Amino acid sequence: MDSIKTRLVQLEVHPGNPRLNTAAMLRHIAAAREEGVQLVVFPEMSVPGYLLGDEWEHPAFLHECEDCHEQLRAAARGITVIFGSVGLDWTRRNEDGRVRKYNALFVADDGQWAGPPGGPYPFVIKTLLPNYREFDDSRHFFDLRKLAYEEQVPVENLLKPVDTRLGKLGCSLCEDAWDNDYALSPLLVLAQQHPALFVNISSSPFTMHKNHKRNRVFSALASRLRRPLVFVNNVGVQNVGKTVFVFDGSSCVYNGCGQRVACSSAFRETALTCEIPLGGRPFGSPVELSHDDISTMYTALAYGTRKFMELCGVRRVVVGISGGIDSSVVAAVYRQLLPGSDLLLVNMPSRYNSPTTRSLAKQLATNLGACYVEISIEDSVSLTRSQIDGLVVRTVDGRSPQRLSLTPFMLENVQARDRSSRILAALAAAFEGVFTCNANKSEATVGYGTLYGDIAGYFANLADVWKTEIYELARHLNEHVYGAEVIPQGCLTVTPSAELSPSQNVDEGKGDPLHYPYHDLLFKSWVEWWDRATPQEILEWYAAGCLEEKLGFHGHVANLFPTAGEFIADLERWWNLYKGMGLAKRLQAPPVLALKRRAFGFDHRESQMGPHYTKKYEELKAQLLRKAN
Repeated sequence: MDSIKTRLVQLEVHPGNPRLNTAAMLRHIAAAREEGVQLVVFPEMSVPGYLLGDEWEHPAFLHECEDCHEQLRAAARGITVIFGSVGLDWTRRNEDGRVRKYNALFVADDGQWAGPPGGPYPFVIKTLLPNYREFDDSRHFFDLRKLAYEEQVPVENLLKPVDTRLGKLGCSLCEDAWDNDYALSPLLVLAQQHPALFVNISSSPFTMHKNHKRNRVFSALASRLRRPLVFVNNVGVQNVGKTVFVFDGSSCVYNGCGQRVACSSAFRETALTCEIPLGGRPFGSPVELSHDDISTMYTALAYGTRKFMELCGVRRVVVGISGGIDSSVVAAVYRQLLPGSDLLLVNMPSRYNSPTTRSLAKQLATNLGACYVEISIEDSVSLTRSQIDGLVVRTVDGRSPQRLSLTPFMLENVQARDRSSRILAALAAAFEGVFTCNANKSEATVGYGTLYGDIAGYFANLADVWKTEIYELARHLNEHVYGAEVIPQGCLTVTPSAELSPSQNVDEGKGDPLHYPYHDLLFKSWVEWWDRATPQEILEWYAAGCLEEKLGFHGHVANLFPTAGEFIADLERWWNLYKGMGLAKRLQAPPVLALKRRAFGFDHRESQMGPHYTKKYEELKAQLLRKAN
């Protein structure tokens, strides 16, 4: 054949719902046949979904997937269909003693299964199973390398192109193309057998700037293979419980010169049809690579929030608004997803809330055209104080009396809990909706928030966004989404503050103890860097005078912390919280929408061990403090 009319179906995959996914795939197959398409390609795990937790352990679920496979095979009359699902061998066992499962690629060729010639199964098995970030593939799936060892044959004997009526297809699954850190390159093994076309099906979650890297990787592969390469990814949201991942699709076709010549719109279910000439010659008009920016972040944020709402059946939302920037951005995002009548904004002032922030909260609600109510927490906080402060508790027999007291700091937390656990929870129930968690990633990193207070809600859609980026999102919402100043300018200029005590009076410029963007960049080095920093590296860079350069901070640390003692005290304050109470709070926090590398939850796996400082850190600390004295 000179060319193959190919359709890339960027499917919205509904995790844990094989029948729903299969019904959508059957409609796409029927439409493709009518339009003369020869090859239809669906994403990895398009039948069952990918991030399913231990749903993979249910035999009934696995049998339902097999039934769906047969429906898709039967539907592939006069057409070739590629899709991803779970491959099963009921006669063998995984290493956990459960039924053998493979992350597999199926080829239905004119109503018949087509697999690698000489292989034990009529499907392609994923060779490289990722076990980093959110991925935990080897918990459930057996890979091709293990199978080759079990069969006592070289892995190359099992890694072969699939023969179809369209020619040889070099089929691979997601990680098989990201082979730089592996001892084996599946695509290079396939290339030795001269397939006419390479196909990579993926279920690859979105993170900022990942798509740019993916395009560079796949462009280089297509150029090296000297054959066209098709990449198909899904859209929608899937989760691992504490972390919600959004899938952007961004499916692409690359020619044999490594040029990206066709690509699907991101964050949208779509079908892209291309006539792909076979061989290594160039074809199509090259599409330039682009970097992600704040617009991309907003699109992913809004899309992921909407899809998670649909997944949870949420139709009405309550947002506690303070007049500050975080709650304003949350409210503005939800207003894009809901009519004003289904969005309730609530301001809950105490004696410490300034007229400035109360006015800004009301102005925001007015600008968004949302429902609005103001409910004071003074009476309930006073009731709690009267019930607890000075209370004498003793054993049942009347001995060991103790008098309790509520310190000012404790009363700050009482206020925060009263807002969320009492007012927002009750309002959400009465409004027949849910209430949001407005925490950002800076706060989540060090637990700067009250457990069961502002760290509460059904979903934390900003908890993977640093504070400095929240301001960028606010400006983007005003300028490009709404085209008007819906988030009042005062929300961007007011001092960030919880307004829980006189020491946090925004009208006096008092507020949070964090210096942005320095602390954002410091925390980012702990959380998001691939080789994450610890206090030892931070102190070494500080001593060497290159900390600003290493963190990318366009300022002078000495202006924030004039002495080494102050710098070290600040560093240890936040590290102790990050590894201590902040971690404990994160474990009980709402699910997080992942937008970056290492979102909190299953992506950023943590153990409660307490903060640790290396011997080298302690020695350098002592040296710096002696020198300062």
